[in-house]
Amino acid sequence: MIKAIVYKSNTGHTEQYAHLLSDKLNIPCYSLREANRKLKKDDGIIYLGWLFAGKVKGLKKASKKYKINCCGAVGAYPKSENYTKNLRKANKITSPFFYMQGGINYEKLNFVYKKILTMVGERIASEGNENKSELVDVFINGKNCVQEENINDMKEYITKNIKIVK
Repeated sequence: MIKAIVYKSNTGHTEQYAHLLSDKLNIPCYSLREANRKLKKDDGIIYLGWLFAGKVKGLKKASKKYKINCCGAVGAYPKSENYTKNLRKANKITSPFFYMQGGINYEKLNFVYKKILTMVGERIASEGNENKSELVDVFINGKNCVQEENINDMKEYITKNIKIVK
C-alpha cells in the first residue's frame, strides 16, 4: 500500500517527475526531507531519485525508513532497456524499477558536478557518433528532457499492481 511519492532531486528534474506522477495518481509527494516529518517508519512509498555515477541518490536512506513498493531513477541518458537493467543491478533494486530521462541543468549544479558532466559531454562528442548528437547537446549545453509521457510505464504499473491509500 502506497501512502506517498518520496523523491530526492538535485536540479529539479526528479521533482518534476514526482509532481507529475503525484497529479496522475492523486497522491501526495514529498521530498525525502519532508517525508521524515509527514510519514511514519515503514509506510509504503514510491521512491524517485536522481542519478549520479550510476547510483540512485537517497535510495539507501529511504529504504532504511520506508517500504519501497516501486522505484524510479532520473538521469541525463536516454531510456534504454540495457541501461535500466544495469541501474537496477548496480543499485541492488528488488522492487519494480523505472528509468526516466531528466536532463542537466548547469545553473543549479555545483562546480564539481559541472566539471564532471562537461568532461563526459566532451568525451561523448569526441567519439563522433552521429547517433549521439542529442546526448552531446544534453551534456554540453544542458537540457530539460522531462516529458509527461516518460512516466506512463511507471504510472500504468502502479495503477494495475499497487494499492494506493488516500
